[in-house]
Amino acid sequence: MGGTTAVSLGPVTELVGRELEAAALRERLRDPSVRLVTVTGRAGVGKSRLAVEVVREIAGEFARVTTLDPASGGPELPELPELPQPPGAPGLSGVPGVPGVPGRMLVVLDGCDHEARPGAAAAVEVLAGDPRVVVLATAVEPLGVYGEQLLPLAPLPVPGPRRGPAGGAADPHEVQEAASVALFVRRARDADPSFALTEENAGAVAEICTLLGGLPLAVELAARRLRLFPPHLLPARLRGRTTILSGGPANAPERHRSLAALAEWSCRGLDDGARALLGRLSVYEPGFGLSAAGLSAEAAVETLLDRGLLAVVGEEQGEPRLAVPEPVRSHCRAELADSGREGAALDAHAERYRSLVTAALPGLRGTGQERLLQELAAEGANVSGALRRLRERGDSETAAALVLGCRLPWLAQGRLREGLEWCDDIAEAGGAALLEAVRARLADLSGVFALALGDPQEAVRRHRHALALGKSVGDRRQNALASARLGAALLRAGDPAGARAVLVTALNALESMGVTGGAAEAAGSLATVLRAEGDRRKAQELLDRSVETFRRIRDGRGLAGALRTAAALALEGDEPDGADRALRESLRLYGAFGERTELPGALEEFSLLLLRTAPAQRPRTVRLLAAADTLRGETGAQVPDEWRSAAERARTELSARLGWTDFAVAWAEGVRMSVPAAVAEALSAPAPSRRAAAGTAPEAQSLTPRQVQVALLVSEGMTNRQIAAKLDISEWTVVNHVRHVMRRLGCSSRVQVAGAVGRWA
Repeated sequence: MGGTTAVSLGPVTELVGRELEAAALRERLRDPSVRLVTVTGRAGVGKSRLAVEVVREIAGEFARVTTLDPASGGPELPELPELPQPPGAPGLSGVPGVPGVPGRMLVVLDGCDHEARPGAAAAVEVLAGDPRVVVLATAVEPLGVYGEQLLPLAPLPVPGPRRGPAGGAADPHEVQEAASVALFVRRARDADPSFALTEENAGAVAEICTLLGGLPLAVELAARRLRLFPPHLLPARLRGRTTILSGGPANAPERHRSLAALAEWSCRGLDDGARALLGRLSVYEPGFGLSAAGLSAEAAVETLLDRGLLAVVGEEQGEPRLAVPEPVRSHCRAELADSGREGAALDAHAERYRSLVTAALPGLRGTGQERLLQELAAEGANVSGALRRLRERGDSETAAALVLGCRLPWLAQGRLREGLEWCDDIAEAGGAALLEAVRARLADLSGVFALALGDPQEAVRRHRHALALGKSVGDRRQNALASARLGAALLRAGDPAGARAVLVTALNALESMGVTGGAAEAAGSLATVLRAEGDRRKAQELLDRSVETFRRIRDGRGLAGALRTAAALALEGDEPDGADRALRESLRLYGAFGERTELPGALEEFSLLLLRTAPAQRPRTVRLLAAADTLRGETGAQVPDEWRSAAERARTELSARLGWTDFAVAWAEGVRMSVPAAVAEALSAPAPSRRAAAGTAPEAQSLTPRQVQVALLVSEGMTNRQIAAKLDISEWTVVNHVRHVMRRLGCSSRVQVAGAVGRWA
């Protein structure tokens, strides 16, 4: 082997977001039993930079550090030249911290890829003959050598989905917590020292880092573009064509000077099958599933995964979600376009997702609803991509069928404005060529989205338009469904008499035609009308029929909505226990498939019930109200004035009771809650119970005054650390108090403690 040189450490470059990886690499290189460590990862992910910085830190712990050119393999181990050692560095007699291994040598093989791969493997085999040698290699794929230890290096984390109302400003402090944004900001300041992350540009910077998948080289090249463009202009320029980024350092390898060169280098050496598969998958939006893309256990899939040309970006129901990462995706799309094959690939993609939605429709109405809603939520971006392709090629009829098939998934996902716009767009694009029956169904669906967005007057107008279109078609089933939805909109618009007249007719028609789910939905709406009119007995009868039907056909989303009405009816009858049971079941159902449109209302209803039945749960109530407010803001929906007033009164009361600081802390915690976290928070609250008429509960009398204090704070949902701060005692003391409280009250969890406290007063 030739090509031996002293390792060049280059200028000091601070690592950003690589603290854990750097610590892991240092630990492995210091371990006497480790002979070969390979840092693996996609091109541009920062393997060489990590290796250089770690070697810089620990070079003094080795007798010799050298680098070999992995492209030149040979049969003999060369004489490794000794680096000039820093003052006080160990010589051949030993290395501090590595007892029993005198004169350990570190050999760096950087860039063991493509044509350099065979030489690198041969070098490792030769070097393995000297027990003093430790090899640090960097490569896209593992070298596959016996004894190799891997340190995979992933792209930097990107900001999560922004919480809060659509169009609102992003919080720069929250955004910069993502390492990719922190790197962007540092490199942006290198290009423009005056750059700062602000509310005005944080959203754009977060989008840039997300578009680039957190790939460090790409993020750095994008940051340098701030010399030419302000942040808010960059996302539009990069979307779908990240390969325009260039301007890397002149002394860097060619593949690191532009993303086009990086992508081309990454795809080198692929066989025809793997390259064809990569091109086909490049038209898929990130997050597609193996089955949705029609992939089997092909060897090509594993090849693409090993080389970082296909990335696992999540998991849904035990199936990995995949993406072709940037800039490879843009590069492959450009190759498809240049070869004239992009249209065919997009058509195949659109047909696959049309088939996916069509096949899901029967299951969405009952058995299989939960699983299918989760799958379609995961594939949402690709369904939208299929719709765009159908619109581009002017296939309005197929696009309309796909939009209509997305009714329930889009409602569950909270994609309300998007659904409304697609209905209008397809109806307008189809024009007179679109069948009247299809236009009627699109108008009806648009009314459903309008009502979910909180605009009942607009929903009434759209449903009436749907009925006018449907009269000429003579589709009794569709007209009855549209009438039932019109009735629900009239009720929300403040016309209960009109709603009742329409709903009675619609319910009779749907029942006579055997439209089970539609009849159950109409019965639930009519029960709400009767409840508003004060006829609780008839309302309860209708509601019981609706709940029983939804249970029988296994329509979880319909059942959850009916249970919310049942809870309201129970509260009016002064039955908080019944309301609590109904709302908890509703929340469990919504949480199972990630509901976003109806969940905020259910959370608020549960919060107000909790405030009424368990005043000690005020911090939890605040968190739930905050989560509901945030989730609703993300859908863009509005709430009726009377409901908004009730929520505002609750917030005012809670703020006064808790104090502004505690209220603000709890609210901030709720804002950050995901759908599963919000549902879990609600379901962990103690159930209401009959309270003693007066006096202290017997179980409370067995506790010391301090233990009573701790129990009360536990019941408010406080953590041990928060209780310690509140009472000015140590956290360990709180732990002991909680143990005594649980033992004396016969409780096995903090939730049970909260329930016991709730029975004291």
